[in-house]
Amino acid sequence: MNTISKQQQKYIQSLYNKKYRKQFGEFTVEGRKSILELPDGKYEIVKIYISQEQDLGLLPSDVTVVVDEESIRKCSFMQNNNYGIAILKSKNVDFPKVLNGWVLAADDVRDPGNLGTMIRLADWYGIEHLICSQNTVDFQNPKVIASTMGSFARVNVWYCDLLEQIDTFNLPIFAASMEGTSAHQFNFPSKGILLMGSESHGISPELRKKVSETIAIPAYGKAESLNVAVATGILLDNIKRSTDHQTND
Repeated sequence: MNTISKQQQKYIQSLYNKKYRKQFGEFTVEGRKSILELPDGKYEIVKIYISQEQDLGLLPSDVTVVVDEESIRKCSFMQNNNYGIAILKSKNVDFPKVLNGWVLAADDVRDPGNLGTMIRLADWYGIEHLICSQNTVDFQNPKVIASTMGSFARVNVWYCDLLEQIDTFNLPIFAASMEGTSAHQFNFPSKGILLMGSESHGISPELRKKVSETIAIPAYGKAESLNVAVATGILLDNIKRSTDHQTND
């Protein structure tokens, strides 16, 4: 049975640090579901290590190696991962000059699980682009990647100075607010930017000045707030319901 060399284990573990992901231009993906979706994704695969030989036919043979479970456990970031680890090349793609349809934007979202869920929601609702502020958590962080359940391979994630760039997209900007128009009553346009803020502070005051319309999620109980990922899902669903209804009229 093949093993992952100590040198390669050390390299894989270095990619759990943003500094080395940036330095080497590579990142890791773990777990069966995410790895099996890689052949249909947008990233160049450097190497895949898996422990289950029966899955060899589902992955590109030139980069896939079957190794023992212990090798995978030793260098895995995820506590219960004994299936596999993949190494992918980071993409260097030019920022889009024109954005069509609906776009999701994240301002200072620090929690990896929330950003990962937002990427997964974007994939579910057919949102092609997620634009992040520079202080939003790195989407190639292994916790974020794990939370996306493979959706990271189908959603374009960009980082920029949101305050500087957001006006250049020439799209109306919508943000969540308790004082906004009810999402149940608002007729969303066919295109726009849904801007979601940090878990603790919301959208920065400077960005809030650029918002075209604030939208409220009606509350029926006594909870004080929703986390950013839950709120994103509710608003995306309302956007899609509204735009689908307009299309069918």
